[in-house]
Amino acid sequence: MFTIDDLADRLGGYLPPDEIQQVKRAFYYAEQAHDGQRRRSGEPYVTHPLAVANILANMHMDHQSLMSAMLHDVIEDTGVSKEALAEQFGKPVAELVDGVSKLTQITFEDKAVAQAENFQKMVLAMSKDIRVIIVKLADRLHNMRTLGALRPEKKRRIARETLEIYARIASRLGINTIRVELEDLSFQALHPMRAERIKRAVSSARGHRRSAIRQIQTTLQKSLDDEGLSGTVVGRQKHLLSIYKKMRDQRKPFAEIMDVFGFRIITEDVDSCYRILGVVHNLYKPVPGRFKDYIAIPKANGYQSLHTTLFGSGGMPIEVQIRTREMEAMANNGIAAHWLYKAGQTDHPIAEGSHARAREWVKGLLEMQRHAGDSLEFIEHVKNDLFPDDIYVFTPRGDIMELPQGATVIDFAYAVHTDIGNSCIACRIDRHLAPLSTRLESGQTLEIITAPGARPNLAWLNFVVTAKARSAIRHALKHQQQTEAVQLGRRLLNKALADFETSLEELPEHVLPELLDELTLKNEESLLESIGLGTRVAHVVARRLVDLLHGDAAEAGERALAAQGPIVISGAEGMVIKFARCCHPLPGDPVVGHLSVGKGIVVHRTECRNLDELKGDPDKLFALEWSDESTEDFPVALRIEIESRRGLVAELASLVTDADANIERIGIEERDARLSIVHLTLAVRDRVHLARIIKRIRNLSHVGKITRVGN
Repeated sequence: MFTIDDLADRLGGYLPPDEIQQVKRAFYYAEQAHDGQRRRSGEPYVTHPLAVANILANMHMDHQSLMSAMLHDVIEDTGVSKEALAEQFGKPVAELVDGVSKLTQITFEDKAVAQAENFQKMVLAMSKDIRVIIVKLADRLHNMRTLGALRPEKKRRIARETLEIYARIASRLGINTIRVELEDLSFQALHPMRAERIKRAVSSARGHRRSAIRQIQTTLQKSLDDEGLSGTVVGRQKHLLSIYKKMRDQRKPFAEIMDVFGFRIITEDVDSCYRILGVVHNLYKPVPGRFKDYIAIPKANGYQSLHTTLFGSGGMPIEVQIRTREMEAMANNGIAAHWLYKAGQTDHPIAEGSHARAREWVKGLLEMQRHAGDSLEFIEHVKNDLFPDDIYVFTPRGDIMELPQGATVIDFAYAVHTDIGNSCIACRIDRHLAPLSTRLESGQTLEIITAPGARPNLAWLNFVVTAKARSAIRHALKHQQQTEAVQLGRRLLNKALADFETSLEELPEHVLPELLDELTLKNEESLLESIGLGTRVAHVVARRLVDLLHGDAAEAGERALAAQGPIVISGAEGMVIKFARCCHPLPGDPVVGHLSVGKGIVVHRTECRNLDELKGDPDKLFALEWSDESTEDFPVALRIEIESRRGLVAELASLVTDADANIERIGIEERDARLSIVHLTLAVRDRVHLARIIKRIRNLSHVGKITRVGN
């Protein structure tokens, strides 16, 4: 069994004696705190923190990380407080332990919410000290290694969370050794039979292909030696999950997956990497389109290497990776390489760059967290953001931006800056104007065109792929709706107060704060927003304000309610005045507003049947009047009976376009062999504009009845 003395011997290779002593002291403290506690496997609980510290020792992590690994469950599982740890081991260690600890003081109704809240807490801790996530990954890795003692459903839940979150974080931070093991252990827990069969197949294939692999390895090494290039050729085997994904995605049996084995060439410097690439391409023919240069353009996690696929003997594809020793250390340890090089007392640009990128990523997580509505929405953003395939595009100044596969112009705009995304109106791709929904390809140069008054569009959520863009758009729309709701609420409340011959501005200073205290609201904006969104009725609030001003005036005001004038609308109010889809109201139609909770005012035509049940509740209905300054286009639906003939759609489209309107939707159903019904949705300015279009359609030959659709 692995002991603290064994760990101390290992740490002697890179830590000074006084720091090793502090790690041992943390172990003895944890041993005492966890005294009497056992794991599901029956082992003393302290074996777990010791194993976590050993994983961190493999990455040459510093003594504070190792101490926090020893103590990481003390706050959560024992009576020891964060303050007591800070007193014993210093504030940095206590903060690390607290960052890894779950929220145990709060009871959550749903396990998913609890997990999301815990992850959110950890992200905040990561923003202060990135070592929090490295300790957490080591903790999760040992838990995955010892899943066997748990119930099957709990095992699957932990494995799924590990695959969706922690393996991807390890990948995002470039810690490849931990990522691969987390993925394979999760795969084995989720699909034990499939994992076992693939493992047996790989073992069998290794036997069958051993001579071919040895021959390729020898040939590659001999070619390097003949050219006088320093490099070591090592064979490598794809891990279980990547083989399974390839079988599933390509719908192939294992026997047809040829590139299960590959080769890695480790050399001394970048110049040698490119020289070796030339040698292997001379030796074996490269597969077109399968070369990637991650040295010139590193991945977001700092990974650097040359990747190429070659046609080997017998047509067997050979995957070859070429990298320097520093790149190899970076690929295996990622951000932990920062501490690996620190342990040798030499800063290295690769490790420093990785650390800077990790801090930038955590900064992005914090921005997403601020914009997310709740912890579940935040964790969904994080899942979407964690390491899809990447493309590389350029800003006009030549800076490289990395985006996920399928990213659009809007994703790029938000990646540059949130304010750029919010005010984006157009884009040039390689100097040509392109739609904002255009999916980007590697190598393109993008220029974003912005306008000061521009705002995000709800439709953007249908095509953006990055979590940053999605959360920023939602946040901006939420803020936009809030601002518009406050403005509408002010109009509604002032209108209600006018019936009592007063207004918000004329009320004495003490009246509004009294009402806010009574309703337990924070400020005036909260009250106005609730009125604008329909969760409070303006007349009820106005009566209460007048009550507070002078008791009996409310009754006089109630008698005046019948005299209230209509609210003027133009159609450009934004998100808190919506137009009903059931009756498609147009400027010029008699209209009425229905106050819908959470949506604001929904505008209906007065004859709309959906209003019948609301007419008995006058507090929910408002008289509305169209503004003379309306410049918007409004949808309207028509039903046209017409004789079937060739060119019908083209003729209708031409007629509508000539009338300065747009067709939003068109559908045709055959009533019988002679007659067709055309369902047409148009965008028109007002009722007069619609009447002009209907008159033109009536002039067409073979047109029968034209009906404006609306209940």
